Amino acid sequence: MNTVIFRTAAPLIVATMLVFSVYVCLRGHNEPGGGFIGGLIAAASIAVFGMASGVPAVRRALKVDPLAIAGFGVLLAGFSGLLSLFIEAPFMTSIWLYLDLGETVVPFSTPMFFDIGVYFVVFGTLSAIALALESDREEDL
Repeated sequence: MNTVIFRTAAPLIVATMLVFSVYVCLRGHNEPGGGFIGGLIAAASIAVFGMASGVPAVRRALKVDPLAIAGFGVLLAGFSGLLSLFIEAPFMTSIWLYLDLGETVVPFSTPMFFDIGVYFVVFGTLSAIALALESDREEDL
């Protein structure tokens, strides 16, 4: 699909999907959503960008190999579980930190960092698959 309309609309579609994926990821530990579905939405946006602009443009835009992003996600998710060992609690026990920022209290938690790690794993893995499939398709044409 290489129409002018699609190439013109794709950046807006991709930006909207990426913002929505971050929103779904960050609300996931309190409401439905989370890292998995957020990563799926983000990977779908990369697939849309790849169909509109081609694989080389997507790889230049990402600047990092998608599998490296997935590896970082595995490390982040694993590290969020290991933090509980420092307070002598079982593996993957939730730890909450409340930061006072003026009149607002911002909660940080290990489940949030686990969700972000899952987000990166799903995003990196599915992006690598989508880019590999799209590059194979381009070679066939």
